Amino acid sequence: MEHWLLVCATLFAVSGGTWGMIAVHRGFRSRWTVAWMLGALLCQFGFLGLRGQIRGACPVHDLGETLVFLAWALTLFYLLIGPAYRLSLLGVFTAPMVAGLQGGALLFGWLGPAPTWVGEVSQYHALHSATSMLAYGALGLAAISGTMFLVLDHQLKDQVLRSGLFRSLPPVRTLLGSLERLLWLGTGLLTVGIAAGFLMPRTTQAHTHTLVAMAVWACYAALLAVKSVRGLTGRKLALSAVGIFVLSLLVFASV
Repeated sequence: MEHWLLVCATLFAVSGGTWGMIAVHRGFRSRWTVAWMLGALLCQFGFLGLRGQIRGACPVHDLGETLVFLAWALTLFYLLIGPAYRLSLLGVFTAPMVAGLQGGALLFGWLGPAPTWVGEVSQYHALHSATSMLAYGALGLAAISGTMFLVLDHQLKDQVLRSGLFRSLPPVRTLLGSLERLLWLGTGLLTVGIAAGFLMPRTTQAHTHTLVAMAVWACYAALLAVKSVRGLTGRKLALSAVGIFVLSLLVFASV
């Protein structure tokens, strides 16, 4: 049952991204992307809820579950941030990433077909898992906002001012504002996750993940400190947000 919910969530994300790109190509903004992504979120809720009941814990116990949880966090923050800041095109950039994460979980065998009962886990373990994944959702959306800024910056420099994509992109100030807010939100959530990680029962894997999370946190904290104290151009801030997020995903995938 839960696999069909994940398939539906993936189809919603694919539909949202595809219709959004068609709308951009025709030169107008589609409000339907929000509806498609809301459908994806509801299906993700169903999948994670059923998986959590089977596990008896936060469903992040294999790579597939982790990817779906990250996709859910991305979708959630898009629906909270995108419409509020009139970043309608953010969904067009977010939907392919959500579909890719969930499609990978479904197609490459990363989602365990027969999840087992995990048993009781400490409240700090649950808090660490949930806040860390939410942090990555916010930081991932920051990376997507940074990508949108880089696309807009490139079009402005090349004076490609009549394309449908340029007309649909939000103003530079709006993009940078949402990017910085998401960086602060994600770093704050990651701080809570790391603190909970130190309070968890100590295992080798948990210790390694906590150390990696601390290294990632240090990179984001340094970026925000430099931005606050010395200032950064929008291009450098966007490149840094994208680069740190991609590198951190590669590191976490290898540990």
